[in-house]
Amino acid sequence: MPGAAGPGTLSRTAGSRGALDGMRRLTMSSIEPRSPVTAPAVRGRKVAAGAEPLVMVTAYDAPSARIADDAGVDLILVGDSVAMVVLGYEDTLSVTVADMAHHVAAVARAKPAPLIVGDMPWMSYHRSPDEAVTNAATLVRAGASAVKLEGGRKRLRVVEAIVDAEIPVMGHLGLTPQSVHAMGGFKVQARTSEAAMALVTEAKALAHSGCFAIVLEGVPDEVARLVTSAVDVPTIGIGAGPHCDGQVLVLHDVLGLEDRVAPKFVRRYADLKADAVDAVARFADDVRRRRFPAEGESYHLAAGVAETLGLYGGR
Repeated sequence: MPGAAGPGTLSRTAGSRGALDGMRRLTMSSIEPRSPVTAPAVRGRKVAAGAEPLVMVTAYDAPSARIADDAGVDLILVGDSVAMVVLGYEDTLSVTVADMAHHVAAVARAKPAPLIVGDMPWMSYHRSPDEAVTNAATLVRAGASAVKLEGGRKRLRVVEAIVDAEIPVMGHLGLTPQSVHAMGGFKVQARTSEAAMALVTEAKALAHSGCFAIVLEGVPDEVARLVTSAVDVPTIGIGAGPHCDGQVLVLHDVLGLEDRVAPKFVRRYADLKADAVDAVARFADDVRRRRFPAEGESYHLAAGVAETLGLYGGR
């Protein structure tokens, strides 16, 4: 569920502390480049005593990947939310495998240390395990080191086939945006005891089938806590409360580049859209007032060449 605005005023203090910590990590990363994060390493964070929560951001291009890498995140999800955040669609259903491969490749060219997870778009894994493996391989060839797909038990054969092809798979339960029509909209899931227990069962099945991690989206925090306790792979929450093994947000939301109405779980740590609008407006004003480009921002001919052109009416 990509969004934007969020409770920015509540995050200023936390954001400032986070910025300082991020600067420290950036300084360290410039001295000691990180080793690439792997799917087994991510899975191992579940069992490591006292392990820090995993950090995943959703990003779609090389500059964003470099930002995420320099900030020290663990995973980059190249999400099908690119449809809404970057391409202007109303939901995630319009992007294709080719679209996803294009954006995965852009992220991969930045050579980030975080694990690159490519989202498998709608109808790329719904018809047969063989087709799903082929489409997953397309994302791996583009630069992903793992793929993510939505759904529980009905996707087990697909998960097993992709894992059997030596491609790590991340699951996704709860609010699954590719099921927006079946769910009747972007609605919080697993609100009843029956639905909560069913989600636990689905998560166990995904873990048993070989998923190395599971995204939990749009579920009550108590339910996410149940699932996290029940499975032996990490859970990564988005709108699932604080009890998951990690958290993910869309980078555009974190940076405030996206300012449309946001789900309640989005926290903005910057307001870059406002900064960007101000910068472009000042550029436009300088152009219109002929203050840009200045003398130092222009190229010049050698004096002799300029003089020669002047003799022939070049001025």
